[in-house]
Amino acid sequence: MRLFAALIPSPEAVEHLDGFLEVRRAAAPFRWSAAEHLHVTLAFFGDVEEWRLDELLERLQGAAARRTPVRARVAGGGAFPDPSAARVLWAGLEVEDRGGLDLLAIGCRTAGAVSGARVDGQRFRPHLTVARLGRAAPVDDWVRLLDGYRGPAWTGDSIALVESHLGEGPQHRPRHETLARVGLGPGA
Repeated sequence: MRLFAALIPSPEAVEHLDGFLEVRRAAAPFRWSAAEHLHVTLAFFGDVEEWRLDELLERLQGAAARRTPVRARVAGGGAFPDPSAARVLWAGLEVEDRGGLDLLAIGCRTAGAVSGARVDGQRFRPHLTVARLGRAAPVDDWVRLLDGYRGPAWTGDSIALVESHLGEGPQHRPRHETLARVGLGPGA
């Protein structure tokens, strides 16, 4: 099972960003992310054996219970590895309590590692991937465009544990399936 933990923006936030991008997508031959795939990855677990799922979910519940809901908005943008030779174009995340979000990501990554998953060790940078490029190319204009974007505020009150089925979506893209949602905060 190819799994990740994510913070899913509100439907209004996704619709707003999707509408902003919709009128611009024809201007670039990127592989644009489907609106239903927009999320903030808190921890990527890679391939996880199915028998580890219960423990992972229990540990994610523990990590979520120690955090409070996240107040955020999609704002700004960037590219990985950098705008001059990008492979990924992303929209940023403006968060009221960035330290709390960082601790939530650390808790999710720890839950995965302790459960036996091989957790991606890259530095956490909250973002939503909006497009992928087949080969590295400059996207400075797109980053400037996203820098001027500010979506509606929303509250993330749960973590989604998502399974990614590679090649099973439209045009051989991934299909995402939410396996569980874990509420943030004590008693959630």
